[in-house]
Amino acid sequence: MNNIDILQPAVALMIWTMIMWAWMYATRIPAMNKSPDIPAPSKLVGSTGSDLRAKLPEKVSWKADNYNHLHEQPTVFYAAVIVLALLDQGTGMNAFLAWIYTGLRVTHSLVQVTANRVIVRFVLFALSSLVLIALIFHASVIVFDIHI
Repeated sequence: MNNIDILQPAVALMIWTMIMWAWMYATRIPAMNKSPDIPAPSKLVGSTGSDLRAKLPEKVSWKADNYNHLHEQPTVFYAAVIVLALLDQGTGMNAFLAWIYTGLRVTHSLVQVTANRVIVRFVLFALSSLVLIALIFHASVIVFDIHI
């Protein structure tokens, strides 16, 4: 089944999300253990991410921010990719666009968790959004039987 080409970048982005999850905890847990303002994790009750954010170095929080971002817009990407695969449109340009989207999101992650330059993140996010719009457009043309 060649139509699964478009699923490869989706799975790659899922793998990347779990890499970010591991990176988040690999930095957050040691920072929590070093902070005199944070009680031992076993003694934390009712704490939220924002409570921790105020007590941890920014560079540690950037990883958690990015992990959260990977659960926002990419959910629409996953839906679009599945729709295109089900419509037998998961090869060629659509698969290529899906790889571009995944590459842009991974690059966005790397920028956010290292230098965190907002303008660079914005450009990467805007570009990935345009690619996602193209994928959604391709799916909608087929689903709604639009003749262009």
